[in-house]
Amino acid sequence: MSYPAAAHHHPGDRYAHREAARVQPRTAAPQQRIAAGDYTLVHRGKLVRAGPVAFWTLVGTLVIMAGWTMVTVTYFAFQDDVLTRLIARQAEMQYAYEDRIADMRTQVDRVTSRQMLDQEQVEQKLDQISKRQAMLESRANALGNLAGDPGVTGSVKPNGRDQRKPSPIGDGASLEPRGFSAIVARFTGRAPAGGMNGSLARLQDSIERVETKQSNSLANIEESYSSKARRIRSVLAEVGVGPGKAPADAVGGPYVPVKMPIDNNAFEKQLRRISTAKSYVEQLNKTVTAVPLRQPLPGELDQSSGFGVRADPFLRRPAMHTGLDFRGDVGDPVRATASGTVATAGWNGGYGKMVEIEHANGLATRYGHLSSIEVREGQTIRPGQIIGRIGSTGRSTGPHLHYETRVEGDAVDPTRFLRAGAKLGLMQ
Repeated sequence: MSYPAAAHHHPGDRYAHREAARVQPRTAAPQQRIAAGDYTLVHRGKLVRAGPVAFWTLVGTLVIMAGWTMVTVTYFAFQDDVLTRLIARQAEMQYAYEDRIADMRTQVDRVTSRQMLDQEQVEQKLDQISKRQAMLESRANALGNLAGDPGVTGSVKPNGRDQRKPSPIGDGASLEPRGFSAIVARFTGRAPAGGMNGSLARLQDSIERVETKQSNSLANIEESYSSKARRIRSVLAEVGVGPGKAPADAVGGPYVPVKMPIDNNAFEKQLRRISTAKSYVEQLNKTVTAVPLRQPLPGELDQSSGFGVRADPFLRRPAMHTGLDFRGDVGDPVRATASGTVATAGWNGGYGKMVEIEHANGLATRYGHLSSIEVREGQTIRPGQIIGRIGSTGRSTGPHLHYETRVEGDAVDPTRFLRAGAKLGLMQ
């Protein structure tokens, strides 16, 4: 039977037990107080007592300081990366702004180029309009010589209202478009609705309308000359006078060609045709002025005796009446029915006071029973000129005009000539 070994106690152990027994009562009270809610901190063997607020305040402060320390450590650890990212972002933003500026510059350059192109197009259109305007002015100058009435010369000038000259480009039209300078001025910054192109288009349309009116007027003038030439030829053929028997023209001068635009061939050709027709009508007019187609008395003629066989007013026997008798008052003017030269001016037997005028183409006219004579032999007479006054001289029963028309010395019926003159509007 074995027994446990006996414990060996050191003298110091007893002293330690005594100290522990002595200290234990001292520490029992703090542990009880800690359990009551206070917090005790041990630092280097010393006990520090703290309340709950102070304790958690200290804990919070330590946590904040620890967090701040971690943030600071992290910042310094990753400082280069952050700066690099910031610099990269700044560079990216700078590049984006530079790209936008470059795009804006490109757009500005594009707009500037477009404006320059538009300006060049406007200048080209204005140059074309200026050339067309110059062409219209050249046409107007050429048409100015044709603007007169292509009618024949009458014995008496028509009324002023009948002397209106047709405009070469038609009524209401103008060679220089109205508002041209105003439209150009608006190009400098006050362009109306529609812009420059719209204004130029309207201006070009206006010029085209003027050109159309010019062409139409030119065609009308050509047709007028052609129609007048046909009528004159018909009338001359009716009285047996050829249009080629007119006296020679007394004209001349150096040849100066008309400078027309290069692309104006159609207008130039038509203008040449009109010039030829005008010259032909003028030649016919000269022929007509020498043919006794006009009335010897103004107003409505009052015929008292016709041409041909009749009873002689004095002998009451058949006799040949070689002219026409027209009643009138003593002193009424008697006019020449065609241009010519006075062959006789004086007393001539049964004619009494008589004037005989010789015309071209073998034609002659006699005016008898005049009360007075106002021309002399050898004098050149124009159509419609007053040559004397109605009277009752010679074999006459009362105041009247005895009018004769002779061809190659033979008396013919003047009615045929007067009727032909009425077709040309030469009665007055």
